[in-house]
Amino acid sequence: MSGFVSFVSSGPGDPELLTVKAVDRLKAADAVLYDDLSAGPILDLARPGADLVGVGKRAGRPSPRQDHVSRLLVDYAATGVRVVRLKSGDAGIFGRLEEEICALRAAGIAYEVIPGVTTASAAAAAAGIPLTRRLTARRLQFVTGHDVAGALPEGLNMAALADPEATTAVYMGRRTFARLAERLFAAGLPAETPALLAEAVSTPGEALRLSTMRALAETLGAAPAGSAPALILYGALADPAPEVGR
Repeated sequence: MSGFVSFVSSGPGDPELLTVKAVDRLKAADAVLYDDLSAGPILDLARPGADLVGVGKRAGRPSPRQDHVSRLLVDYAATGVRVVRLKSGDAGIFGRLEEEICALRAAGIAYEVIPGVTTASAAAAAAGIPLTRRLTARRLQFVTGHDVAGALPEGLNMAALADPEATTAVYMGRRTFARLAERLFAAGLPAETPALLAEAVSTPGEALRLSTMRALAETLGAAPAGSAPALILYGALADPAPEVGR
């Protein structure tokens, strides 16, 4: 008898940003396989006695292999229990959701995906800015700042990423941002384009730093990489005080 898997999006870290459905699944789960960024107070919502298993990955730290995580998920569900796979942010955005879904499909295990607040939305809300603006920022794009080896991904569409009239959110890009910025400047993005570094969004350690692309690239290129999860927003909307009616 096979169990059932709920892919639950935990948001950026604040339990109050969870959906009602996400809380319901956590309270009913027999086992919770969670990412590092989903740990802490969110796990307090799991029912007493549920198995809590950390399977998260963090850059620069020993982490479980993805095939091991997928196998563990299948093994738990195959015992007939209700499983929550707790993923940080929104499960479908840079969360390797597809690989785990494929493993469940191959094993004939039913699942559902519960969406959540992605870090870009939470960062913009914390800064008091929108992600889109009529006429000047009608496109929003998400990009990952590192590949499976931790380097800046090859094949990025620099023409699109250098569009000053788009709002761009760079996930997991702290270590590679200086190199990314160099390529963006070469592609025509103005060096004075506003940029916002958002760290540990929606948690007690939250820090927001408004800068420009040039200044932020210099800062991140010279300073050791921090341990807090970070997201970078750039484009016209990184400016928290736009002109009225602009």
